[in-house]
Amino acid sequence: MTHVALGYRFGGVHCGIKVSRKDLALIVSETPAAAAGVVTQNRLRAPCAERAARLLPRADLRAVVVASGNANCLNGPQGPADDERLAELVGEALSCPADSVITASTGPIGVPLPMDPIVSGVPQVVESLGAEPEGAAAAILTTDKTVKLASQTFAHEGQTVTITGLAKGSGMVHPDMATILCYLLTDAACAPEQLQQVLRRAVGETFNQVTVDGDNSTNDQVLLLANGAAKVEVDAACAPFVQAVTEVCRDLTRQVAADGEGATRLIGVCVRGAPSFEDAGALGRAIVGSSLFKCSLYGDHSGWPRLLAALGAAAHQRGLALSAEQVRVSCEGVELYAGAPTGLKADVRKPEVRFEVELGLGEASAWSWGCDLGYDYVSINAVTKSDPLETHSPGLKRRLLVEALTYISRFKGRLAVIKYGGAAMLRDDLKDAFAEDLVLLEAVGLRPVVVHGGGPEISRTLERLGEETRFEDGIRVTDEASVKVVEMVLTGRVNTDIVTRIHNKGGQAIGISGKDGKLLLSKKLEVEGKELGLVGEVTKVNTEVITMLLDGGFIPVISPVGVGEDGLTYNINADTAAAQVAAALEAEKLIFITDVAGVLCEGELMRQLSVQDAEDLIADKTIRGGMIPKVEAMLHALEHGVQSAHIVDGRVQHNLLAELFTDRGVGTWITEEPPRA
Repeated sequence: MTHVALGYRFGGVHCGIKVSRKDLALIVSETPAAAAGVVTQNRLRAPCAERAARLLPRADLRAVVVASGNANCLNGPQGPADDERLAELVGEALSCPADSVITASTGPIGVPLPMDPIVSGVPQVVESLGAEPEGAAAAILTTDKTVKLASQTFAHEGQTVTITGLAKGSGMVHPDMATILCYLLTDAACAPEQLQQVLRRAVGETFNQVTVDGDNSTNDQVLLLANGAAKVEVDAACAPFVQAVTEVCRDLTRQVAADGEGATRLIGVCVRGAPSFEDAGALGRAIVGSSLFKCSLYGDHSGWPRLLAALGAAAHQRGLALSAEQVRVSCEGVELYAGAPTGLKADVRKPEVRFEVELGLGEASAWSWGCDLGYDYVSINAVTKSDPLETHSPGLKRRLLVEALTYISRFKGRLAVIKYGGAAMLRDDLKDAFAEDLVLLEAVGLRPVVVHGGGPEISRTLERLGEETRFEDGIRVTDEASVKVVEMVLTGRVNTDIVTRIHNKGGQAIGISGKDGKLLLSKKLEVEGKELGLVGEVTKVNTEVITMLLDGGFIPVISPVGVGEDGLTYNINADTAAAQVAAALEAEKLIFITDVAGVLCEGELMRQLSVQDAEDLIADKTIRGGMIPKVEAMLHALEHGVQSAHIVDGRVQHNLLAELFTDRGVGTWITEEPPRA
C-alpha cells in the first residue's frame, strides 16, 4: 500500500484451520490505542462479537487477532471458552492483558474451533509481524476472491494523518451490519467515545448500505483504532478526519460488493429526492437486494421494471406516497423511465453499473451497493460447502469419469504450454491448486511447460522501492533500473515460488529464465511513436533447453525475461512469450490462465471459436481491450502449428483440468476449424 498508518504491525500465517490458505491474522498497535467497534445485530451472534461489544470502546487496545476458516459460533459452551483462550494466547505472546486483545473468527458455523493449530500458530503469526498489511488482509479472507485494502491521508495541525483499512466480505452480506470484518487504523490520537461517534456515522453511510444476498451473519465487526503515533489529536468534530474514515469505509464497501459470491459486476444505486437519508438508504438497499433485479443484471438486462417493483414495495413498507408519474430512473446517464418507459437502453455489460433513481419527495439522497446474482452463488453456497462428489448422482459421476478418461487417453504424451498469470497467482489456495493441476497433468501423460507472468508483484516491488510504474497501451515501460527489478521478481521470487509449490505437491520442476541458454533470444520492441525502453519481443526460442528438461521428467517453469544479441536484458510480455514457445515446440495446446471466464459476446461465454470467428470478433470490437493481445497471441500460435488454444478463468480452483478433461469445458477453446459441433 502507498500509505499505512504509523505505529502498527501486521502478520498473517497458515496455521492449519484451513487446508492451505493463510488463516490466522494479527494486527498490533505498538502503543496502547483507543478503540471503537460496531458488531453484528444478529441475536445469535458468535462469542467474539459478544466479547467485542462488551469490551469496546476502550482506551488501551493492543491487538486484534482473527481466526479464518471457522466461525466458532453456535457450537456449544466450548465456543466462548475457546474465544477467550485465543485472546489469552495472544496476550501472553505480546505481554499484554487478554482484555486488550479483540478476537474475531469467520467461516463455517456450528463447528468446534480447532485449538491445536491455533496454539502453535500464535507464535508464528507474532514472528511474522511487519510493516505491510497485505499478509493480514489475506489471512482474514474466506470465500473472497481478492484482498481488500484502502487508505486515506489528510493534513491536520501541520501533520499528516493516515487511515488504513483492511476488510473481508463476500457472502452473507447485509446491513445491520454488513457481513464483514473490517479494521480501520489511524495514527491520530482520539478519545474512545469520539471514535465511536465517528465510526457509527461512517458505518451508517457505507457498510450499512451494502447487500450481497440479504443474509446477516453472526460474526461481523468493524473496529476503528487510534494510537496517536502521528502526534496529532482529532475528535468527532474534525471534518477531515470524519471524511477520511468515511471514504476508507466507502472504498472497502464497494470492494466487498464487487467481490460478492458469484458476482460478475458491481451495482450502485443512488436514490435521490427522498424525505430523509434513512428513507433513501432503505429504498436503495431494497433495490440492490432484490433477487429479481440482481438476476436481470447478471443476464445483461437493465432490469428497470424489477427495480421499480422493489422500489414500490419498499416505499409501502416505509409509508411513502410514491407516484409513478414522478419517478425517474437512469442508468449510466441514460434515462430509462420518466413517468413512463422511454424506450432507451443502457449498456450494463461493465464491471460496474450505476443507477440513479429520483423520487420527487424531498432533498435527501443515499448510495447503496450490491452485485448481480449468478449461477456461481449457488455453487459456492451449496456444492463447495461439502465434498462436491457427494452432491451428485452416480450417473453424473460415471459420465464425468468417461469424459475425463477419453481426453486423458487422447492427450497422453502431448505437449501443452501454459501461460500462468492473473488472480491465480495472488491467492495461496489458487497457487497450490495450479501446482496440483500440473502434477496431475504430468501423471496422466500430458507434458506441461509453464510460462508465467508477475505484473502485480513487479508493480508492488517498484512501488516499495519508490520507483514509478508507467504503462503505454498496456505495456510496462522498462528502463535500465526497473528491468533489474523485473528480473529479480520474475526469476528470483515468482519462479521460485511456483517451483516450490510443484515440489510440495509431489512433482518435479526446474525454474529457468528466458536468459538461461539464450532460451528466449530477443530484440527491442519497436512501437511507432512510443519509447518503451527495455521491452523486448522474442526472435528465437531455443527449444533444446526445454526438450532436455521434459525428457528428464521435469516441468519447465519459464520466466519471460529475454536476452538480446547485444547482451541486454529485455522484459517480455508473458502472453506473447508463451505463444512463441508453444509455436516453436509445435505444442498440442496453448493455455492462458486469466482473470476472466473466456471470450464473451454480449455477456455470454463463447465456449468454442474458429480462427475466423476470433478474427471477426476482434474486427467488430466484440473482443476488445486487454483481451485483444491475448487472442492475437493465440492466433499467432495457431498459425504456426499449435493445434488448439484455450482461455481459462484462473480464479476458480482446478478450472485447468475442467477445461481439458470435460466435454463442454469451462472456458473458450479456439482452433483452426470450429472445434465442437
